[in-house]
Amino acid sequence: MTAAKKRDYITRAGWQALADELDYLWRDKRPFVVGKLADAAAEGDRSENAEYIYRKKELREIDRRVRYLSKRVEELTVADAVPDDTDRVFFGAWIDLIDEDDAVYRYRIVGSDETNAAAGAISLNSPVARALLGKRRGDNVRVQLPGGEREFEIEHIHYDAPANH
Repeated sequence: MTAAKKRDYITRAGWQALADELDYLWRDKRPFVVGKLADAAAEGDRSENAEYIYRKKELREIDRRVRYLSKRVEELTVADAVPDDTDRVFFGAWIDLIDEDDAVYRYRIVGSDETNAAAGAISLNSPVARALLGKRRGDNVRVQLPGGEREFEIEHIHYDAPANH
């Protein structure tokens, strides 16, 4: 008996960003680099041609990313439905938390392919997200972070981007 393959979830916006990157690389960036590579190759001795060497490396990196994205966008599961119980924290939720010092933090639980700490987009598998899943507004959660354990209260849960985000 084989183990069931774990599903990797992503928001609609996250999936679209990956698909847009793939499209840009394939339709715009790669043809541009191929043209520049051909120009550099026409200049003669390729062994000492820095432009040729650079463009070959750039083309390899683009092709590697295109292969990865082509596979990845096919295997991801877009989870964009709003849950029936919007008073609880599930995938895709925006959550406003308050800590012991009344500082407010805003996070969104997203897939691992779209995490962005600066924007508050945290992975479904992160300690904070795991502590928040299933909780309700007003619940307190304890999270073990690298700097030690912290306690937060859930102030708001949104499934559409909050207006001031």
